[in-house]
This record gives sequence, C-alpha cells and structure tokens, in this order.
Amino acid sequence: MMTRSQQGRTNRLTRPSIAIAAAVAVTAGVVAAAPDAKTAQPGPKLSLIAASASVTLDSWKEDPGVYLDLGTYLTSENGAFELKVTRKSYKDPVVAAQIIRDGKKTQTKALPAGLVKDFSGLPDFAQISVIDAAGKSVLEKTEAFCPNNASGRVRPDAPANSKYPQSCPVNPFTLGSVWGVENGWAANTYAGYYSDAVQLPAGTYTAKISVTKKYRDLFGIEDKPQSVKVTVRERSWEGEGGGEGVSASSASSESSASSAGASSKTAAKSGASSHAGHGSAASEHAGHAAAAPAAPSGHAGHGAPARTDAPAAATTGAGSTFNVGHGPYPPAPPALPWALKKQATEKGALGRQGFSAAAVGDRTGQTDGSRQAPGVQPNAKRPAGKATVPDVPKPDLRSLPAYGITVSDGYEDVPGKDYLAFSANVWNAGPAKLVVDGFRSPGKELMDAYQYFYDADGKQVGYTPTGTMEWDPRPGHEHWHFTDFASYRLLKADQKETVRSGKEAFCLANTDAVDYTVKNANWHPDNTDLSTACGQENSISVREVLDVGSGDTYTQDLPGQSFDITDLPNGTYYIQVLANPENRLKETNHDNNSALRKVVLGGKKGARTVKVPAHHLVDAN
Repeated sequence: MMTRSQQGRTNRLTRPSIAIAAAVAVTAGVVAAAPDAKTAQPGPKLSLIAASASVTLDSWKEDPGVYLDLGTYLTSENGAFELKVTRKSYKDPVVAAQIIRDGKKTQTKALPAGLVKDFSGLPDFAQISVIDAAGKSVLEKTEAFCPNNASGRVRPDAPANSKYPQSCPVNPFTLGSVWGVENGWAANTYAGYYSDAVQLPAGTYTAKISVTKKYRDLFGIEDKPQSVKVTVRERSWEGEGGGEGVSASSASSESSASSAGASSKTAAKSGASSHAGHGSAASEHAGHAAAAPAAPSGHAGHGAPARTDAPAAATTGAGSTFNVGHGPYPPAPPALPWALKKQATEKGALGRQGFSAAAVGDRTGQTDGSRQAPGVQPNAKRPAGKATVPDVPKPDLRSLPAYGITVSDGYEDVPGKDYLAFSANVWNAGPAKLVVDGFRSPGKELMDAYQYFYDADGKQVGYTPTGTMEWDPRPGHEHWHFTDFASYRLLKADQKETVRSGKEAFCLANTDAVDYTVKNANWHPDNTDLSTACGQENSISVREVLDVGSGDTYTQDLPGQSFDITDLPNGTYYIQVLANPENRLKETNHDNNSALRKVVLGGKKGARTVKVPAHHLVDAN
C-alpha cells in the first residue's frame, strides 16, 4: 500500500491532469462538430486535433528525460474507426484489416502487408518535430498509435460508452485484437508508458504534430498538423519527498496538453518496488511477480520519480498491492495496459537481478490506470441439487509458450543457487467463460470449488465439483487461490520431466487480452483486478472468472516457483506450461492445454546463462 506521503504526492500530481482533462473535452467538442450530411463520405472521417494550445512537461533529475505527452487526438466521425488485427498461428505474420460499417452493410478493407508487426498499435503513425525558442530544430521522432488508447467523447450526442477494448495488447504471443475509435470519440495519439523519454533541457519549445503520409493516404486523413507550446521544467523528488516542495526550473513554450485518461508513467522503468506484477508491493516477498532493485526496506523502494497520473473515475476494491504476481511487467496506463516491456537490470542494493517492474499508478480497484475493474459476486449459497455437466458451451483453456525467461540467483533466500525464471499464461478461447466458485465450511481451511455452466441466455444450468481453493497468507498475496489450475515443468531434450515448479495454485484474473477475435470474446472483462477477484481471509465464498478471449499471466521468479537449475547439465530443455493438469475443469478441448518453449542452458554454477530461440516468427524471450 502507498504511504501517506506517497498518497499526498500522488494527489498533488493528479490535480493538473484533471484540469487538463476538462480542457480536452471542451476543446475537442468545439473542433469536432458533426459533419454536413450532404458532404459526408461513406466510412469514418478521421481528423487530428490538439486538446490544448500549450502544456507543461516535467524533466526529473532522478529520471532524466521528458515524456512527450502532447495531448493530440485522432477523432472519428461518420462512424467508428475499426481495425481487426490477427495472425493464423505463430508461423504466420500479423495482418490487419479495416472494418467499415455503413448501416447494415459491412466492408472489410485489407491493410498493406507488413504495415503492423505486432498488436501494440500502428507504428510510426504520428510525426513529431520540436524547435527551441531560437527556432532551432532539436527533435524529430515518430510515435506509434493505439486506437484504443485513452479515448473520450468529443461531442455530447456521441455514444455514452465505447464498445472497443481499452488497450492494445503487447503480450508477444497475442493472437488477435480489435482496435477502434468509437463514432464521435477521439483517442490520444501518445504511446504512454511505451514512449521513450527524450532529452530536452528546461526551457520553451514549439511542437508540431502530424499524421505521417502513409496513414493519411491509407485512411483519408486531411493534412492538418497541430502546433502547440511546450514548457519543460526540471523537477526533483528530493524536494518533493522531503516536504519542501519541488525543485524546478521552468519557462514558457509550445506543446499540447496531457489528456483525459492519457497514460501516466508512475515510476521510472527501473521500478519502484520489487515483486511488482500488476501492482507494487512494499513488503518482503510481496508476491511472486517481477523483481527489481529497490531500496533496502524489505524488497521495496519508492523508486524513481513518477509522472503525472491520468485522471480516472473512482472505483472500488483494494489497492494495487494485491495485484502482485501476474506478470513480469506492470500493466501500462490506458495506452497499452498489459505491459511486456522487459528490462535487464543490474544488481541493486539487495543484490537482486532479474525482471524490472515499474510501479503502477492505478488508484483503488484499477489495473490499467483508467478503467473500472469490479469483481463478480459469487453465489450466496452452495449449489443445491444433483451435480450435472450439461450439454452447453464450455470454456477452452489453452496455454501460451513461456516468455520473460531469464536466469536468477537464489537472492538472499537461497544463496548459491541458480534458477530459471519465466512467465506463463493460460487463456480461455471460449466460447464460454470459466466460472469457479469457492465455498467455505465453518472451521475448514480450504474452500470447496465448483465450476458453473450456463445456457445461451446466461442462465445457470449446471455445476460440478472441481477441487479446492486455499488461502495464501503471504504479504502481497492475501487472497484465495484455486488449486490445480495449471502446472509448469522443465523437460529435458527428450521432453521428459526433469524439474517441476511448486506453483500450482492461482487467483484467476483477466490480465491479458490474448485473442479478442474469438467467438463471444468479452472486450471489457471484469475481474482484471486481484483485489476484487480473489476474496479476503474472512470470505465465506469467492468467485473467480477467466473470460473469453482473456488470459492470466503469472511470473515465476522466486525459489519454489522458478526452476532450480543449479545442478542441471548444460544443454537443450523445454519449459512446459500445462493448463488444467488433472482435467478437473470441464472444457471443450483438452488437447491444446500444453505449450512448450525451447531454452538452451549454458555457463557454470553461479553464472548460468540461458538462450531462448525464436518460437517460429515470435522472437521474444
């Protein structure tokens, strides 16, 4: 949980964004008037707008660089701007098509081959030029664009809610995604957490932002660059943290405003706490997520300075501390929430190596910086009547190949050991969501778990016992785990088991959008936040859900979860991710539950190495 001083600092940094958010809505509403029906062309009309004529950006002494959150938006009128992005398999390239809806008629327009290479957005979409007060060019760069990013309405008669997802997935093994800007809405062109900082000294500048020519030609976007004033001021956490105010030097300049829901990088990429998966945990061994060098208080430090938080609606649930463990990287803010941006880190103050995780700036109950993530409620009573498994649609659990693979030592816990750490994801290809309820009998430590089944109208029509749930009391966990959901094994070259991970109990959460193009995929899943999904110690019942199209990533980096390779000979091995290992869960297909990832171990004891060959066209470790 955040300390009181950290909360105060966060609140101070949030207020400017809220004011800017209002400016976005007002400015956008004026610019994006409804088009004349006589001149409107079939399909969406896209335009680049700026939310504000000026913006102030911070350059932190502890984290040198400026993040160009310039507040430019792409608006869509005359219909929604929609893209479908898919790949048939990991042997096939990623392809994209525009979906154009004109009344009852739907047209699919294939985009040029090679335009997109992954699922994180349209590369090199925005061109940014910056000149200083003397008129000298100091920066030229392009920015990728996620159409699902930090969107909002630009006119009062626009749909109240966008049907599109609130992020572009960046899991290297994503299979399908849908990107879109709703009719009468606008999406921020800033890439958020995934935009690298640029070097700009304190001073005044003018930023010119435009859509690059290939996208103007492809989507019929008018060539109307936006020019905004930028003030870069230098700040320091030394004054901020000590309660003496911020050390800052500033001047007036040209750039656009930070946006409503625009991404906020809440800590330097070196990470604000170790073991921060979905969130950051401040207590020792807080969870099983990524570790980063930190201050010598447990495994947590406050890390490097934060960027201004994005404004967001209040939500319910516990703090992000409870989200540790589900991924080697933190969820990004709205631009690209499910982060897989791995960083190599040097040994820190605690002598730890491995994954680097940035702290997450989510408020209560949030996992992506903006969206509400409520948990579904379990049935109030145990199921009555005879257990049955009806002939209705069921989930299809599938495993993704392991990724985020690295070698670590035993830390201070088990010194002198070598471990193979990795991340694993099990996802639901549908067509039905996985629903598991746990019920507690008075005096018993375990809950009895049941899987529920539903007909096409969503009515519960059956249930069956499916194992147990156990309470995990460790700081940073403190929630109920469903047992035997998945298992992880290290196989020898002949694919026979040599080491098994001790991790087999899970709190289910929809952390990654793996394929939103499958039948019945839910683009706005609940249970994305572990604090709402997995109950409390005194819970009498718990409901855990894995929705269609989504998966749950867990990082195995602590001894007992990662593989002990201390005494294994060098050579070829396979990491096996196995869903539903005991076949206790009822699903449509049990033949796709296993995924293998080849690794090659080398080096010597105390200095082991791992090479991770590409998995077909996916060249990410």
